[in-house]
Amino acid sequence: MYPNRRLEVNYGARRCGGGGTGVFVTLYSGAQPASSAISSTASRLPIRLATITSILYITMPQSDPEILFLLDLLDEAFDKKSWHGPNLRGSLRGVTARQAAWRVAPERHNIWEYALHAAYWKYVVRRRITGEKRGSFPLPGSNFFARPVELSEAAWKADVALLMAQHQDLRRAIVQLPHNLRQDAKKWRAALHLIRGTAAHDLYHAGQIRLLRRLGQGSVRLNAAPRPAARQSNSP
Repeated sequence: MYPNRRLEVNYGARRCGGGGTGVFVTLYSGAQPASSAISSTASRLPIRLATITSILYITMPQSDPEILFLLDLLDEAFDKKSWHGPNLRGSLRGVTARQAAWRVAPERHNIWEYALHAAYWKYVVRRRITGEKRGSFPLPGSNFFARPVELSEAAWKADVALLMAQHQDLRRAIVQLPHNLRQDAKKWRAALHLIRGTAAHDLYHAGQIRLLRRLGQGSVRLNAAPRPAARQSNSP
């Protein structure tokens, strides 16, 4: 496929965050690899050579049982099958923009705002466990965001997509947690507390969303008008 190029594979050369292993793949100009062991390893890699341009770092499947448990906990509260009933993503499935914008009372939050609120706190937890600086959340403001700004299905779907993206970013941060973080017991306990809290936070608001869906079904008049930005606070 790639004549006159040499593929070098260095398997298990570096530990990934959370204790996994990594594979470095480098594609050079030059002769084909002379080592059959390298060729054999390369043939088993879960990538296609067509995707290689220079150097790739591939994170291998996470094997740390504590990290895997946290990821399961987080996913079951968000979008994976859970025995208790609908999780956060499930509670939003099938909700229209009009339903998401409905308020039970003028000064109460709606489904749309709870979805963005959950997205924001996933970002906060990621920032706290990674040490990332403030200011990288895609929307201006914090905690609660007044919605809708534009009452349309496109705007609603964009904000749901933001929630999903923040969940994936948090998962990635958990997988990549530095292995030596465990050496500081206080910081490790704090990180675990935040991650477990994120799952609980998702389920807390999933219940509110399910209730709002039920209440909204019996409402004759849907008040979907935007309101002034919600007061900011440091608690969910």
